[in-house]
Amino acid sequence: MSPEDLERLVATEMPFGKFKGHLLADLPGHYLGWFAREGFPKGQIGRLLSLMHELDHNNLRALLDPLRRR
Repeated sequence: MSPEDLERLVATEMPFGKFKGHLLADLPGHYLGWFAREGFPKGQIGRLLSLMHELDHNNLRALLDPLRRR
């Protein structure tokens, strides 16, 4: 993980699926949990979804709040 990855979470939209167009940082925990069980996609989007799942699972979503205000 890098600081840039945290910024990407608040700037990158989900490119497919039920929540297409939503920011990765706004995806609900149950959706992130589904990916954790079924497998994250390959590439950068999968890495970011995995990071967002970790933040959600550990109740650390608030770390992204200062980045949203930029």
